[in-house]
Amino acid sequence: MKSESKFSRRSFLRKTAIGGGAAAGATLAAPAVLAQAPMVLKMQTSWGANNIWQEFAQDYADRVEAMSGGRLKIDVLPAGAVVAAFQVMDAVNDGVIDAAHSVSAYWYGKSKSASLFGTGPVLGASSQAMLGWFYEGGGEELYRELTQDELGLDVVGLLGFPMFAQPFGWFKGEINSVDDIQGFKYRTVGLAADLLQTMGMSVAQLPGGEIVPAMERGVIDAFEFNNPSSDRDFGAQDVAKNYYLSSYHQAAEQFEFLFNRFTFEDLEPDLQAILRHGVEAASTANTSKAMRRYSDDLQWLQNEAGVTVHRTPQDILQGQIEAWSEILPSLEEDPMFKKIVDSQRAWAEKVAFYELMNAPDYGLAYEHFFPGKLSL
Repeated sequence: MKSESKFSRRSFLRKTAIGGGAAAGATLAAPAVLAQAPMVLKMQTSWGANNIWQEFAQDYADRVEAMSGGRLKIDVLPAGAVVAAFQVMDAVNDGVIDAAHSVSAYWYGKSKSASLFGTGPVLGASSQAMLGWFYEGGGEELYRELTQDELGLDVVGLLGFPMFAQPFGWFKGEINSVDDIQGFKYRTVGLAADLLQTMGMSVAQLPGGEIVPAMERGVIDAFEFNNPSSDRDFGAQDVAKNYYLSSYHQAAEQFEFLFNRFTFEDLEPDLQAILRHGVEAASTANTSKAMRRYSDDLQWLQNEAGVTVHRTPQDILQGQIEAWSEILPSLEEDPMFKKIVDSQRAWAEKVAFYELMNAPDYGLAYEHFFPGKLSL
């Protein structure tokens, strides 16, 4: 009943606009001018206005406008402009906003399967490989089945930008083993919360803008968000000085581009195609920009802000892999969760085999030309 009423409302608005245009044309004799008015979609992100990811969302909007010849514009709003960062899925579903730029772990409270589309178990495949699973391995249909069929959400979702593996994060002191993190109050999201609780941490799931204040108040002892640029943007370096790169807790995440299903389906086919393929274009642009900015900001954190950059200790990395194996059996009691993970396993087994067998040791070459720099 809800779907019918929403569709009828959309159809009524569209027909009214067309009818109004015709009436105005009869009166003003200027239908061509009215026909040129662009359609504007309201997209809210889950990021603060100064976060690099807000810029990434704008990169998408710019490409959509350019490819549509100005017929379709996206008004990009930061977190909190309409709803809170974690509420964008509900807002898109309800038609409060037309679209969102976020990550699937942020609606993990509806279904833990949501986190599999970005922050699932690390099976040996890279983020780029798991983005490939979404488009070539059946992931997109499983996403549709989860959101539309199982949860009854009126959304269309696409993934883009294969994120670099997320750092284990920011700590006030050094950590060297799993024993050293026992009892830490730690910020993360999605299935990473289940993972790190299994390893003895106490986890709080917070939006990015709340992390540093929580650290200052002692609500959390340590945290991760995603990357050197975002971390610098919200002042991570002001509350901790030990930054641990490399982790298996969120090693293959992507952005989630969400659209209200009725808004999306009401568009002309070429505009639907532009929204879809614009994700691919922005994904490439975001990746290139991230390489430059993340690298520059990591150097700034290390050389200007007094941050000590570490590789996460092997004992912790091994503990994370073992923890994934520990939590998966109970999670797979959910049939939908198991269906998605089984699909990911089959994909990772063959694709990661190719990736890993084919990849040369880039570290060996780096050490040859830039000796000593990897000895952090």
